[in-house]
Amino acid sequence: MQSMTGYASHNATHALGDARIEVEWDLRAVNARGFDLRLRLPEGFGIFEKFIRETLGARVARGSVSLGLRVRIVKAAQGLSIDEDALQTLLSAVESVQRQASAAGVILTAPGALDLLGWRGIQSQGHDPALFPPESLGPILASDLEVLLSQLDAMRCVEGAALAGVLSRQIEEIAALTQAARELLQSRADAMQAHFHKALAQVTDASRADPARLEQELALLAVKADITEELDRLEAHCNAARTLLQTDGAVGRKLDFLTQEFNREANTLCSKAQHLEMTRIGLDLKVVIDQMREQVQNVE
Repeated sequence: MQSMTGYASHNATHALGDARIEVEWDLRAVNARGFDLRLRLPEGFGIFEKFIRETLGARVARGSVSLGLRVRIVKAAQGLSIDEDALQTLLSAVESVQRQASAAGVILTAPGALDLLGWRGIQSQGHDPALFPPESLGPILASDLEVLLSQLDAMRCVEGAALAGVLSRQIEEIAALTQAARELLQSRADAMQAHFHKALAQVTDASRADPARLEQELALLAVKADITEELDRLEAHCNAARTLLQTDGAVGRKLDFLTQEFNREANTLCSKAQHLEMTRIGLDLKVVIDQMREQVQNVE
């Protein structure tokens, strides 16, 4: 079992040709009904978005996930390398723009050398990561992403183990309360029968009542107030929840469904109780189930 909550970060430096690429990863995950991924990638890294989404989607089934990536290129200590073809293309474009502007009576300020050097593609080994081919950056990003996801998995597993312990205790508490309710069935039935006879005596002469009719009415009341079925279902839900806690993979949705079923049976038990101690057990069940539901919201 894994929690939906986790955090991971990873900083690394990689050699890339005669330059150095520095990356900073930041990955956060919190609980959500489904899988929601938000990416913050540097300009020019959109080509890797599909790969990152597929990789994360294969490892994270549920949760709101935010991933941020920052990249910096550090050039080797050497002379500036200019892409002559890119420079000539840029100069021709600047000349064309200035000529058309002049014909239209618009005066433009000529760009300086530093302006031209800052244009993307002019420096062969510039500071723009997007200038590096995807086949060079791809393996680097894949390796870093694996490290990042391993950290996230580790944290989510630790939190998941803690959640499993809490949920296990809550399931056993529900099972104990269910057993306590089952042990009260006979005393509850005796109390309900005594109460029926007392109520009947207040409105009629019980000695003249038809014994067969009395037994029939008592049987009808017993059927309407029977909670054996609810107790059986509560025990079945406890067994199903125990099995889910031992199951690998995403079980949060199934556990959430079970808490709804737990609550349904507890509500029915309370409405049928007609017995002080049974009502107390029903209310205690509702409290534990509500606490369990809160914990389940964090399970993947």
